[in-house]
This record gives sequence, structure tokens and C-alpha cells, in this order.
Amino acid sequence: MDAHSLLTYLLVASIAIASPGPATVMALHNSIAYGAKSTLWSSLGNASGLFCLSAAAMLGLGVLIASSELIFNAVKIGGACYLFYLGAKQLFGNSQALAAVAADAGPRQAPPRLKLFKSAFLTAASNPKATMFFTALFPQFIDQGAPLLPQFFTLTLMFMGLSITSLSLYALLASRAKGVLTRPRFSRWVNRTVGATFIFFGSAILTMRRQAA
Repeated sequence: MDAHSLLTYLLVASIAIASPGPATVMALHNSIAYGAKSTLWSSLGNASGLFCLSAAAMLGLGVLIASSELIFNAVKIGGACYLFYLGAKQLFGNSQALAAVAADAGPRQAPPRLKLFKSAFLTAASNPKATMFFTALFPQFIDQGAPLLPQFFTLTLMFMGLSITSLSLYALLASRAKGVLTRPRFSRWVNRTVGATFIFFGSAILTMRRQAA
């Protein structure tokens, strides 16, 4: 890959990553509820999920999902159900959770690191849209005459790095605005917005259609 191809890839990937999605919503919520540092583990979980999807796309799973209605629908429904679960948890959970942060001297006790990591990993890995993205994106930048493995690691690690950077910036912004967002009168609104957003993304996944071969 030449420098021009890498720069083009960086631009396309940056735009895709910066667009708000389920991982962004999770980073914002974790930053407000548990502190910006807690988002490191969810960001790593998200990046790990992206790595698995990237590897699957490179190995041909993306093509398989795109060509098989049954497999595509199974992945799609599984991803949507997980996002619905996250949304319902926010909608019907403790609406004063964010307000409690402001009442404390510091952030509330964050869940175990493994739980933060796993939740973000499943959010990323259960989204077939990311698999479709990798499947469509990589062929445009792969040099068929060069070894595949080094190119895979280059493109994937760049994407993971951009994702971690983007989520960290979102978390930092949310942490700076925490004083406003965690006021009691905004607590219920924030929880409902987060829950509704997860449900929206789950619904969006359900509307995806497999492209005809």
C-alpha cells in the first residue's frame, strides 16, 4: 500500500468512526456514570470486537454473511436483541443513577473491568454493519500482489487506534460536561435518551437488508 492509499483509508475510516453509534453512546454513559478512565476498558473491548470482525471479514465471513440470508439474519437479530437489552436496562433502570454521581465527591464505583470490556466487545462484535463495512472497505485498499497478513494488521490496527481515540475524546467531553448532565432534573432525561438511542440503533440493524449477490 502506498502513502496515498493509507491517507485515503484514514480519512474514510475516521469519518465512519466519528459518526455516533452504539459504542459512542456506551462511552458517553460510562464516562458520566463512572468517570472518564472507566471508558478505557470499554474502548479496548470495542476495539477487540472490531479486530474480530476485521479478521472475519478478511477470512471471508463477511462474504458468507452477505451471501447467506439465514446467517445474515441470525447475526442481525442477535445484534439487535443485545442493543434492545442495553436500551431497556437504561429505560427501566434507576433514573437517579447519573444524579448520584454529582452527589458524591467522585465518580461511583465502576463495574469490574472485565464487565466493561465484555459489554463493549459484544456491542461491537454483534453488529453486522461493521462486518459489512470491513468487507466493503478492505478490498479497496488491499494490494493483491503483496502479502495479505501485513496489510490486514496495518489496516485493522489503524482502525482500532482511530476507534480508541474517538471514544476517548467523546468520553473526555462527557466528563467535562458531567456537572451539567448529572443534575437531578437532567438525570431521568439522560437515562431515557441513552436507552432510546440503543433501541434506535437496534431497530436500525433490523432494517438492514442483505445486498443481492
